[in-house]
Amino acid sequence: MEWSIKTYDELTKDELYEILKKRIDVFVVEQNCPYDEIDNRDKDSYHIFFKKDKDIIAYLRVLEPGISFEDVSIGRVLVDKNQRGNGLAIEMMDKAIDFIINNLRYDIIRISAQEYLISFYENLGFKKVSNVYLEDDIPHVEMVYQNYKK
Repeated sequence: MEWSIKTYDELTKDELYEILKKRIDVFVVEQNCPYDEIDNRDKDSYHIFFKKDKDIIAYLRVLEPGISFEDVSIGRVLVDKNQRGNGLAIEMMDKAIDFIINNLRYDIIRISAQEYLISFYENLGFKKVSNVYLEDDIPHVEMVYQNYKK
């Protein structure tokens, strides 16, 4: 079991396939939300994921400023439905925040969070900065994390 942080070019074909399959399983099938999953942003992203045996069971992507927002952002946060509730999402988000602050050297992180996850992200230090809006017919809010430890 191990965490990985890779650019698009560093991903193996099997890792990319597994990532795209997991994202479709969660965001399209599980949430019953047909949308354009392959959005041309993966090539310009960092991919953080956790493998158990050969299966990716937790994943997110980090997008450089100017791709989704003016600030660096985190998106496509998921944990395999059979692995939820064991702290993987918190551990993964902590890794992403640490990577962004200490490796990429950004102090502000912006996300588009599903409304039902507001308290999850608030517990990680994110603050709600927008009203609720629909993204692919799912209620979302924009949230921001500010690193004050300089």
